[in-house]
Amino acid sequence: MTEMDAPLSTPCNIQICEVTCDSFRIVWDMTPEDTARATHFFIDLSRKESRDPNRFKHRDVPTKLVAKAVPLPMAVRGHWFLSPRTEYCVAVQTAVRQPDGDYLVSEWSQVVEFCTGDYAMEHLQQLLDKAKGSAGRLLKFSVFYRNQHPEYFDYVRGECGGLMRPALKDCSGSHGSPINGKLQGVFFSCNTEFDTGLPPKDSPYGPLRFQIPAAHLLNPNISLYFADFYCMYTAYHYVVLVLAPVGSEGDTFCRTRLPMLDLASNPFLTYTDPQRPGEEPLYCHASDVILEVLFTEPVHLDQGSVEQISGHHQLKSLTTANAKKDPSCKVCNISVGR
Repeated sequence: MTEMDAPLSTPCNIQICEVTCDSFRIVWDMTPEDTARATHFFIDLSRKESRDPNRFKHRDVPTKLVAKAVPLPMAVRGHWFLSPRTEYCVAVQTAVRQPDGDYLVSEWSQVVEFCTGDYAMEHLQQLLDKAKGSAGRLLKFSVFYRNQHPEYFDYVRGECGGLMRPALKDCSGSHGSPINGKLQGVFFSCNTEFDTGLPPKDSPYGPLRFQIPAAHLLNPNISLYFADFYCMYTAYHYVVLVLAPVGSEGDTFCRTRLPMLDLASNPFLTYTDPQRPGEEPLYCHASDVILEVLFTEPVHLDQGSVEQISGHHQLKSLTTANAKKDPSCKVCNISVGR
């Protein structure tokens, strides 16, 4: 048996490092002889089985990648087969290309599991840039509001002393948004009807509406962050914003993870100081996107009022709870994992 025909040893001690939302580096141990002989590496990458798969991607995994042998660690990049916050299994095989074009291959290594990361700040900036193009002009508003069922408000009054407590953000929208499943808050809306300048009469979230003056949630002591831009196979798009009191736990969480917006100058949600004594501040929202505003602190019902909406309570299927983003939309997707 010649040296070219000698079997390759099985790669061992597989390690994954420098994981992002759509890339990672992989390194393993090889004998010096195999390191000198190997001409190619085979990477077998597959999504770890999950009860809640992202049904929009990876129908064709496992994915076998063939790469020319390079010094380790080897970088693996590709938004077409890697998604953020997703568990994967990976195994490697070394190979020597023979003169006849066939490969002498090692046994597959042990399987190693890892999880990709969230969108980094640079990815969120790309998403923000896309969202700016869809925001439309700014319209005045005066209240934030939150629709729920009567049972919710009964619970808040009876069990929480009237305090709407922050809840963990669900996984709706972009899969890679850093706030999904990690940041707590209370969701509010502020969009108004074009013809009346008032909140819409209908809501899919419940027939009762809590309204609170805008000043309670949006003022100079509040930090404003951009968190997401998505759609659900519809013509209209959603922008998720975070409002966090300066210096709060929520503010600290967002400061290193989300792009901060200028309260007075951004396309989505603005606060403008009074121009003259006796005037009120000016509050404006984007007209062409639906804003979902997450306030990171508890809000007491005494700060506003709860009233029955005058329109219909729409089907709950119209809500965005745990809604999956349309991965084919060219308006709200960026060139990283969805």
